[in-house]
Amino acid sequence: MKTAADTVTPPPVVVGPPEAVPPAGRRSGSPWRRRLAEQGRAYAFLAGGLLCFALFSWYPAIGAVVIAFQKYTPGSDPEWVGTDNFTRVFDDPEFGAAWRNTFTFTALALLIGFAVPFVMALVLNELRHARAFFRVVVYLPVMIPPVVSALLWKWFYDPGAGLANEALRFAHLPTSNWSNGADTALISLVIVATWANMGGTVLIYLAALQGIPGELYEAAELDGANLLQRIRHVTIPQTRFIVLMLMLLQIIATMQIFTEPFVITGGGPENSTVTVLYLIYKYAFLYNDFGGACALSVMLLVLLSAFSAVYLRLTRSEGED
Repeated sequence: MKTAADTVTPPPVVVGPPEAVPPAGRRSGSPWRRRLAEQGRAYAFLAGGLLCFALFSWYPAIGAVVIAFQKYTPGSDPEWVGTDNFTRVFDDPEFGAAWRNTFTFTALALLIGFAVPFVMALVLNELRHARAFFRVVVYLPVMIPPVVSALLWKWFYDPGAGLANEALRFAHLPTSNWSNGADTALISLVIVATWANMGGTVLIYLAALQGIPGELYEAAELDGANLLQRIRHVTIPQTRFIVLMLMLLQIIATMQIFTEPFVITGGGPENSTVTVLYLIYKYAFLYNDFGGACALSVMLLVLLSAFSAVYLRLTRSEGED
């Protein structure tokens, strides 16, 4: 028996071409416009940082490259001189001493200033009590202004009434000239720079150490590994990327050492602490030779850029292997 529902005719289905019925979820507009609309806020926040870099970093850097090929004195029109600035700087007797001192300082800083923060981080990572207190103590020198820190160490190194020699006299040990001796001045500055800047490095290492899974150490202990073996086979491989990046940053930073030689030793004694940046300062503000200062700056820029490129290529190749 048929009912009323059986006699109702269903509505006709309208079938059109595929393009007449837009698929669900399709949005109008080109992919580029959609991507710009989605990331517009991020680009807006990024614009401020890019503007600051352009005004205070990139523009001065490009200007320095231009002035390196000019005879430039503030208040007068610049005159193009080609590579004369580079030739004059290269013939300066202080040029070789500045580069030699800079490379020596960088090497000593790697031997002392690179190992000490890593050891400090290992010690702090093993502490069970007063961790926060010792972290503050380690990081405290970073919060002291660099010039103030250098002045404190200048008094500390005073050969007469300085605390360093007073401590040696108290221990019945021979005193030292410290920053006033040509043989000891550079290593004295390395100690200052290590003390003043290692706090941030220690905290970065400490964060990397705390990210290592504890199961790896437990497995190493079960295999009979001692402390040194755990550090060699677990800690160092797990923090390898951080170690390599911090080593690159430290080399770049120590090649630009300036505050300590300027405040503590003034480049002396006997030019034993004249660095490249200190020589740049002398050319610009003592000799009033901005062309020579910019020529030295370009040399340092090219050297550090080439070194960074080679270093990153080698470390990336090792990581891929």
